[in-house]
Amino acid sequence: MKRHLLLSLSLLTAACGPSYGMRVPDALVKKLPYETRIELLEAENDLALAIDRVDEADNEINRARDNIRRAKSRQEAAEDEEDRAQDASSREVAQLAIAESEARVEYLRAHQRLNVGLREVEQLSLRCAFARFELARLTAARKAKVQGSERLEPKDFEQQVSECEAAVKEERANLGGDTKEAQAAKEAWEAKKAALAKKTFDARASPYVENL
Repeated sequence: MKRHLLLSLSLLTAACGPSYGMRVPDALVKKLPYETRIELLEAENDLALAIDRVDEADNEINRARDNIRRAKSRQEAAEDEEDRAQDASSREVAQLAIAESEARVEYLRAHQRLNVGLREVEQLSLRCAFARFELARLTAARKAKVQGSERLEPKDFEQQVSECEAAVKEERANLGGDTKEAQAAKEAWEAKKAALAKKTFDARASPYVENL
């Protein structure tokens, strides 16, 4: 995990640029006594967890992309069934299946927009974890009175953390619209799914209905 964390740190530093990228020189940290370095473990763990949350957000986007692809295939299959329907009952079922699949695609797309927004929040949260980690490194260096640490101003690092966390809070609040849109699309899909299930023997195990 340590190696993965160090690699992620280097990538994050390059990606951050001037935004929340203020760092404590590694040369100062290397001078820390062992017992002081132990105090950095909690901040390291928080940073590792933030990296994991970004990875999971990426995975969720990939899963949703696969679900959208499958939903489009089901929509095409339902349209083919309508073309092949030989009686009114079969045609009605096919039309309900088309409506359900269209609503499913709309819901998945709305949910994917939310997923993308959540990933951006997690990426920003990772920068905040990085900023907290750097603050912890500076605190440890000044506590150990490492030469050179006195030239770094703790208030600057504290401000970096505060500004980043405020930005995360704002970004998360901005997701309210996407969250409501995804919920409304889900409810619309659930209604279409229920109508299709009712027409096909009103069974949850209906061969026409697939749960996500």
